[in-house]
Amino acid sequence: MRNDTSSEKGFTLVELLLVVVILGILAGIVVFAVGNLGTTTKASACSAEKTTISTALETYKAATGAYPAAAGGHTAMDFLTGNGGATPPASVGVLLKSIPADYTIDNTGTITPIAGNANGC
Repeated sequence: MRNDTSSEKGFTLVELLLVVVILGILAGIVVFAVGNLGTTTKASACSAEKTTISTALETYKAATGAYPAAAGGHTAMDFLTGNGGATPPASVGVLLKSIPADYTIDNTGTITPIAGNANGC
C-alpha cells in the first residue's frame, strides 16, 4: 500500500506543460522578431547604395559643372567608376570603387533601379 506521508519530489504534469507552453510562446516571439531583420537590412542597403551614387554624382557635377554623360561607348556610370577603360576627368578621379549592383544613372544624373536587381531595390 501507498504511504501518504512519503514526500516524493518532482514536478507535476501541469507544471511541465506550463513550462513547455511558455517556451513555445517565447520561441514564437523570437522567430518573428528575427524574421523581419532581413527586410530592414535590404532596405538599408538599397538606401545606402543610392545615397553613395548620389554623392558621387554631386561631387562630379561640382568639379565639372555637369553630370557625367555617356560618350565614346562608355555609360555615365563608367565615368564614376573608371570601368571599361573610361577615364574620369583629372579634377574628379574615380568616385566609386565598384559598379553599383542595383542602380544605374542616365545623362541627366537621374538614379534608377536596375530592373530585376538581386536586392529588390
